Amino acid sequence: MRNLKAAEVAISDWCPILTREPHAMPKETLPITPAIVRWARERAGFSLEELAADFNKIAEWERGEGGPTYPQLETLAGKLKVPVAVFFFPTPPQTPPVEETFRTLPDAALASLPSRMKMLLRKAKAMQLNLVELHSGRNPSERLITREVHITSATPIASMAEHVRAYLGVALHEQQRWANPETALKNWREALQSVGIYVFKDAFKAPNFSGFCLTDPQFPIIYVNNSCAKTRQIFTLFHELAHLLFATSGIDAIEEIDARPGVGSRIEVICNQFAAEFLMPQAEFVRARANAPATEETAEQLAALFNVSRELVFRRFLDRGEISAATYRDASERWANQRQEGSGGDYYRTQLAYLGRDYISLAFSAFYQNRIDESQLASYLDICLLYTSDAADE
Repeated sequence: MRNLKAAEVAISDWCPILTREPHAMPKETLPITPAIVRWARERAGFSLEELAADFNKIAEWERGEGGPTYPQLETLAGKLKVPVAVFFFPTPPQTPPVEETFRTLPDAALASLPSRMKMLLRKAKAMQLNLVELHSGRNPSERLITREVHITSATPIASMAEHVRAYLGVALHEQQRWANPETALKNWREALQSVGIYVFKDAFKAPNFSGFCLTDPQFPIIYVNNSCAKTRQIFTLFHELAHLLFATSGIDAIEEIDARPGVGSRIEVICNQFAAEFLMPQAEFVRARANAPATEETAEQLAALFNVSRELVFRRFLDRGEISAATYRDASERWANQRQEGSGGDYYRTQLAYLGRDYISLAFSAFYQNRIDESQLASYLDICLLYTSDAADE
């Protein structure tokens, strides 16, 4: 297996494979499973009529009358957010609709999500299917935090945070030694990977949403909005981790979305409290503050010490009655509008940041071991082979 440094450069070195000539792509139709086509379409929420504009033989494929060419299948897989390989399964995967795992959110809240967020949820579910395929259905981590750490809504927040920190093996003084939030985010991502949780990134293009998670017995995953400040991304990691420990999917929004009454609302509150207590324990906050006034300057100093957001520190001030709700709201809205700056970089290195070295290394390992071909590798890496599209039948 090639090391992670090799995986880092391989995704850009792979360009010659990606830019093959159009005539090199096979035009033969493929024997996909008709029931999978219907399952993938219905799972993505499309009618036959809606897809017929791009795939005018989609109804025939669902009836088992012929099949798509590879370019058509890859385009269809991208639209439905399903790995290409799934279309060759004998039967549809036994996975519940993604909406069913959001136990804390009412149907109306899910239905009102922006289309971009709904697409990302489908994409995340596809990534879970990728992990199932690449790992032959079993999480390879020796420890799986969602299986071994058990909490309830009655668990004291401080005890919960201490237990999870001990399980991750990252002491608070180690967290405080990290140079900056970028380093902290990288280290937290690796810590979660080590206990069986894959973390992916994407440009949400929906500024009110900072992340979400999808629960699963084997492959729980977290998605974070790469457009948010890194301190916000860190908070989102642990808000979503709490959801996963409750065995429920969750969405972290800057302006909170309505949760289900009762236990749903309680879990959302706990997830926020857990993330705050984990990253900046109340006792350590008091000690480090050393009676400094509740000002933005103090918030900046404490945020830098713990590698957290100024908003989190201001929330402590608000909870202690030291600032007004209006002061907190004005400052948090101003900070939330400060998006991280980036140079953009090339597409392949962006994919490296979004997918993570571990996942990319896993996909390339399968490719080099001849377990998957280059088209499947492109699907796993969310990279399109470049050819003249023939998605619509001539």
